[in-house]
Amino acid sequence: MPESKNIELHDAWLVHLAEQFEQEYMQVLSAFLREEKRAGKTIYPRGSQIFNALNTTPLDSVKVVILGQDPYHGPGQAHGLCFSVPDGIDAPPSLRNIFKELQSDMGVQPPASGNLQRWAEQGVLLLNSVLTVEAGQAGSHANRGWERFTDSVIDVVNRQRKQVVFLLWGSYAQKKGALIDTATHLVLKAPHPSPLSAHRGFFGCAHFSKANDYLVTNGQLAVNW
Repeated sequence: MPESKNIELHDAWLVHLAEQFEQEYMQVLSAFLREEKRAGKTIYPRGSQIFNALNTTPLDSVKVVILGQDPYHGPGQAHGLCFSVPDGIDAPPSLRNIFKELQSDMGVQPPASGNLQRWAEQGVLLLNSVLTVEAGQAGSHANRGWERFTDSVIDVVNRQRKQVVFLLWGSYAQKKGALIDTATHLVLKAPHPSPLSAHRGFFGCAHFSKANDYLVTNGQLAVNW
């Protein structure tokens, strides 16, 4: 990972996050990723897509944040947007449950593609806590420094934006969102949409309509989910 001046990151983010790339933890993370690649390991997503969430949703357009954990670790799945997969890739179980709840909540028919780029382009920041993973090894890049970086991203949104909706699905996301100012933003919590937990309250949470109601009430455009 190059120094901040060479990072392919949208300027609106980089002005607030540049110092993170100079920190020791990020240098250690960069060295780890380079060593993994030298060892012949496959890393997802590819390098140009690691910061896809930030580049697709510039800071000044963020109005909803969805927090994921780490990228999908199957071939062709991860492209830098949490819960999302590229066109032509089957939607994983959690994403299918997200679409199921969206249909129940707002009558939106499940789309043919699991690519959530259209959400990101409307101001929905699809941020994983960990931005890389080794192929076939879920959670393999946890506790390597990414969490500190994405905490900084959340802090920037918390401080620089107003009336943002944070959708925190599952205990991991809820812990990560602990520092969000609930007097300034709307925080909605539910169980994770995975098949193991969706029936414990993700189904029926109506987060999509609640998010839109809040946005419209605060003078913003609703998301076309």
